[in-house]
Amino acid sequence: MLERVRYRVALPDDAADQGEVFHHAVMQGAAGYYSLAQRDAWASALPREAAAWAARQALFTTLVATCDGRCVGFVELDIGGGRIETLYVWPALARHGIGGRLLDYAEDEMRAQGVERLRIEASLILAPGLERRGWVRRGEEWVERRGERLNRIVLEKPLAPSGEISA
Repeated sequence: MLERVRYRVALPDDAADQGEVFHHAVMQGAAGYYSLAQRDAWASALPREAAAWAARQALFTTLVATCDGRCVGFVELDIGGGRIETLYVWPALARHGIGGRLLDYAEDEMRAQGVERLRIEASLILAPGLERRGWVRRGEEWVERRGERLNRIVLEKPLAPSGEISA
């Protein structure tokens, strides 16, 4: 199945799938890390409607992983801020390298745009994998969503210029 996954810039037609990937990644994928009340609050922070995700594509450079024409994962880039805004993969496909490939794609895009250091505020589910990939923990923070406090890990990663290998 993973050989059928393709990576590209998001299209407006991907927006509906993005909403579903986000919702299910939060509600199912983060189940072992956050309470149901926390996940409900987190999932309610962004609507599931395609129009909302299409609007986000105008705000953030969005890269998607597709399988059989459907978006199964995505990463949103805040190029000006040097940040990865979001990274989500359909829960049944998590831990199969899709998120890692999206991160590689994101790093390449950010590097091409002249970004020298990336930052992300990662969920408890995402942070350990990022640290294994060379991201450095800079602290933690709490955000509030609908009265629920959610813990996030602040991570950074220097980007070597194109053609150089980072340590």
